[in-house]
Amino acid sequence: MTTAKPNTSDVSPRVWQRMLSGRRLDLLDPSPLDIEIADIAHGLARVARWNGQTHGSHIFSVAQHTLLVEAVMRAHAPRIDRRVRLAALLHDAPEYVVGDMISPFKAVIGGSYKAVEHRLLGAIHIRFGLPATLDDALERQIKAADMGAAYLEATELAGFTKAEAKRLFGNDPGLPETTRQDYLTPWSAGKAAKRFLSRFETLRD
Repeated sequence: MTTAKPNTSDVSPRVWQRMLSGRRLDLLDPSPLDIEIADIAHGLARVARWNGQTHGSHIFSVAQHTLLVEAVMRAHAPRIDRRVRLAALLHDAPEYVVGDMISPFKAVIGGSYKAVEHRLLGAIHIRFGLPATLDDALERQIKAADMGAAYLEATELAGFTKAEAKRLFGNDPGLPETTRQDYLTPWSAGKAAKRFLSRFETLRD
């Protein structure tokens, strides 16, 4: 007597990820209640920017990138509201789930990736007291700081010439030299997670 094999086509694919906190985050319908900042910090500190194609003993992590973005914003607008800076710190937070896909690959796969990313970011914002969707002016402000950080990473870490980086990302944001040296020296995953959590707590106070 033979036993019928289960019809795998009838089994729903798993669309959630288990986090180290024990939370199960549904990617199709993410709940703010399933989001923990420790999971975000841990994940982002282990996700490499530039597909890992950077100089240094460690990867340049998304956690360190978000801190650089917030530092660029702070340097250009020192009196800006803390909630705006918190939004800048969290702008790439969905990548603790979906990873950091480089822009050329995002262009290849189209809009489905963006839809997942937007749902995750909305849930993250709600979890930490921000609007699910930011207004256009704030989005542009965060994007400008993000591009400034990308210019620095491209020229200091990823092998781009200044002319190439300027064409792709805009101008050098002009950070003080001590700040540049700190934020553009790749940290260990543990250090990146710790500094991300520390900055988050400062902005939340």
